[in-house]
Amino acid sequence: QVQLVESGGGLVQAGGSLRLSCVASGSTFSTFVMGWFRQAPGEEREFVAAISRAGENTNRAASLKGRVTISRDNAMNTVYLQMSDLKPEDTGIYYCAAKGGKAASSRVSAYDYWGQGTQVTVSS
Repeated sequence: QVQLVESGGGLVQAGGSLRLSCVASGSTFSTFVMGWFRQAPGEEREFVAAISRAGENTNRAASLKGRVTISRDNAMNTVYLQMSDLKPEDTGIYYCAAKGGKAASSRVSAYDYWGQGTQVTVSS
């Protein structure tokens, strides 16, 4: 069992940057693959990025490559999502998620634990 709490969202102008954080508690953080997903109003939740347990491998959604970076600090039980050159279409709720096993995944259904999300709003 792991609890996830996201932070760092907010209102930003187009072209700006944000760094989201997700702090985990309740279990050994380094045993989980971590992912970030987002959900725009009226849309399905979609994959943003994932990172392996030790942080050596990362995956990003093809549409976001070059604008997002995922990283983790296992000593701090935290995973980060650095986003740059933000666009209005990046607006949505950003969720942190954790899954067991070794393989990272872009599938929502693969993740066992979810945070409550943090709102990101990008104004034009």
